[in-house]
Amino acid sequence: MAPLPPPEPSRHLETTASLDARKLRFELNRMVLPIGLEASFGVIRHPGASLAVPVLDDGRVVVLRQYRFAVATRLLEFPAGTLDPGESPLATMERELQEEAGYRADRWDPLGAMLPCPGYSDEVIHLFLARDLTRLEAPPAGDDDEDMEVLLMEPAELDAAIASGDEYLDGKSVTAWFRARQLLGL
Repeated sequence: MAPLPPPEPSRHLETTASLDARKLRFELNRMVLPIGLEASFGVIRHPGASLAVPVLDDGRVVVLRQYRFAVATRLLEFPAGTLDPGESPLATMERELQEEAGYRADRWDPLGAMLPCPGYSDEVIHLFLARDLTRLEAPPAGDDDEDMEVLLMEPAELDAAIASGDEYLDGKSVTAWFRARQLLGL
């Protein structure tokens, strides 16, 4: 992958309000944009996250149907998680794949990074392709609020779910699947 363009930072004048909530922080900042506009902008500060597209040796893809309280529904998505302090994106993903899907991967390929909500959040999600999977007999416990079902889908079945609009999907998973398909030659 080619290097990403360098950032063009705005000038931060002051933070006028903030609220911490679990792993996130909401800030209201007075900024001067690169075009010279001075205004207040709300931003969600996020520690970053990782996501993996897990593919079994037979080509099936490990997908989660997970309940998400913010949208009050279940959606299809790949295993993912927030980076803990001092944790690398790959270490986060190795942990999350075991906790959420019950697999360990011996082969990891980077799929780049994505910005899921750049209009109001600084979150960066690091994407990976996970292969050479082994099903764990006793997966480690995940977060108490996680409510998910592990599905094994054929690539064409996942493509159909994305194309049909019959399932809720999240953007990070669609982006990761697009990049994984390129690497896999699908």
